Amino acid sequence: MSSTRPSPPVPAAAAKRFLLARRNLLILAAAILVLVAGYLTLMAGHPSAAAVILVVGYCLLFPLGIAL
Repeated sequence: MSSTRPSPPVPAAAAKRFLLARRNLLILAAAILVLVAGYLTLMAGHPSAAAVILVVGYCLLFPLGIAL
């Protein structure tokens, strides 16, 4: 007979744990809103302002939302 022990069960909270915190989700939601505003600005015919808004969304908010 082998004396192997069964592994302990994984707690439900640990199995369903999400990788991003609330702060990350809020920043990512803000990034999505900024991107929508940037594309709406682009559709309205203001390409320079849209470029600045889109750069803020893609180059600042998305990386912050993932990294923090």
